[in-house]
Amino acid sequence: MFKDKLAQIPHLPGSYQMKNKDGIIIYVGKAKDLHKRVNSYFNRVQSGKTAKLVSEIADFTYIVTSSELEAFLLEINLIKEYDPKYNILLKDDKSYPYIEYIEHPYPRLKVSRYLHIRKKDHKKLFGPYPNAYAARRIVNLLNRLYPLKKCEGNPKKVCLYYHIGECLGYCEKKVDLEQQKQMQEDILGFLNGNDKILKDRIMTKMKLFSESLNFEMALELKKELDYMNVVLDRQKISLQDFTNRDVIGTFFENGYISVQILFLRNGKIVGGHTDIFPIVSDYLSDMEDYITKFYERHEIPKEILISEDLQTEVLQEYFEHKFFVPQKGQKKELLSMAIKNAKINFENEMELTRKKEYFTEEANDELRKILGLELLDRIDLFDNSNLFGDWSVSGMVVFKNGIPAKNEYRKYKMSVEKNDDYNMMREVIYRRYQRALVEKTELPQLIIVDGGIGQIHACKEILDELNLQIKVCGLKKNDRHRTNDLLDGDTLEVIDIPKDSNVFHYLTRMQDEVHRYTITYHRTIRSKGSISSVLDGIPGIGVKRKKDLVKKFGSVTKMEQASIEELNEVVPLEVAKSLYDYLKSRKSSQ
Repeated sequence: MFKDKLAQIPHLPGSYQMKNKDGIIIYVGKAKDLHKRVNSYFNRVQSGKTAKLVSEIADFTYIVTSSELEAFLLEINLIKEYDPKYNILLKDDKSYPYIEYIEHPYPRLKVSRYLHIRKKDHKKLFGPYPNAYAARRIVNLLNRLYPLKKCEGNPKKVCLYYHIGECLGYCEKKVDLEQQKQMQEDILGFLNGNDKILKDRIMTKMKLFSESLNFEMALELKKELDYMNVVLDRQKISLQDFTNRDVIGTFFENGYISVQILFLRNGKIVGGHTDIFPIVSDYLSDMEDYITKFYERHEIPKEILISEDLQTEVLQEYFEHKFFVPQKGQKKELLSMAIKNAKINFENEMELTRKKEYFTEEANDELRKILGLELLDRIDLFDNSNLFGDWSVSGMVVFKNGIPAKNEYRKYKMSVEKNDDYNMMREVIYRRYQRALVEKTELPQLIIVDGGIGQIHACKEILDELNLQIKVCGLKKNDRHRTNDLLDGDTLEVIDIPKDSNVFHYLTRMQDEVHRYTITYHRTIRSKGSISSVLDGIPGIGVKRKKDLVKKFGSVTKMEQASIEELNEVVPLEVAKSLYDYLKSRKSSQ
């Protein structure tokens, strides 16, 4: 197919880009020897994901670089720019929570996702905590035991926390620097692995509460101590040097790679990350790509333990020699444990992974054939929600190759003031695709609207105005609100799809997802509107404080459940008391 072009590829390092018949880049790779790597796709029989990639390749290009590291960096940049469908996607791309200790201008603790942490701030980072609940509980406990700054912003007067002894009054009082220094040493000591500090502090507080006959508070602290003991008992000390490190174990079989990454912080295993994905290029290249993508979203520890087959110059140079291959001792045992867990995870999850691929990619491909489309990489789905014209919203969800692309989801608050689904559809379609044309972002091959002929006409009318040729279909529900019919937007006829087929289940899943996403947004908007109406006319609460309360609590119910102290985090103490009394009286009168 590319015999002459393949023969001309030089034996040099570089990055190559595979394209489909529409000129869209579907895979980006890199190689130490471009000639050997690119030719390997076409001069041998391929299987699995690689075979599917090769079946779609209509052309390729390549860029020669001066070194393998330069090729690696180019590959990373091209993947970010084009987001090719066959390059590795992390199955679980969330970032884990960390505990931040903020030293200046006032000592504070908070739980943050790694991606949201600004490195230039005066902060110390502890984690990751795969269990977000445990991280929040630790922060809440430390805030109760130590007088850290707890309120938001910089109030002019001390708040309730100061009066109950849980804050030093940083905003108004002259703080004892020695007391602040000792408090910082205790907290950092605990977060660095010295559990005894916190246990002793809890025991002292429990004793004080018991002596003052405050048995309820003593019992609460007892429960916190029991919980902490359970959590700490699960964390077996593996190494005594208290170095933060990750351990990467892999298992490779039948065209799939299973990865187990163990997180060790301060000598303790605090959790791990697992993944299974198919090989597209080769084991080593795909693992290099995977590791790079993983550490774009997670903290890079001081040391990363890997097996010898992963020790490459590219990884060493890119991550500045953070990788280490253990030869013996506890580190070698940790690596063996990670590899063993990767194998166990592969054996347990492989059948489920294959079924998931079949029910997503195969169903997506079958839908493509039913609709007569040459390509179906992306589907945009829309749903509208309103309540008698109030708080009218629309939601868009995106499926790429059968899988939800949640970072592409969008919410729309409608300007339409009456109960008019058709005009709502026109508005959201125009806003979505007019912006896509201006910003030159990815367009779908299929749009699915929730509804019948009217919604289809509204959608196609706007697409015609924008001169866009995109297939449109409508999904109708029956009287039980279950997915029933798929309408072809061109013929306006029902497409016959068996109710027990994979395609029908796929359509149902997509319709349920867009409905869930939209109705959740609608409830949020409606709830915030309810809060605003409840707060109208309360002395001391103007536009800004109303917005702050909506942002903090999100619903009237949560505000009614809040204590004066929690309300005081947003508004002054006197206003918090007035609001608390009003909410209690309002609830009792209902």
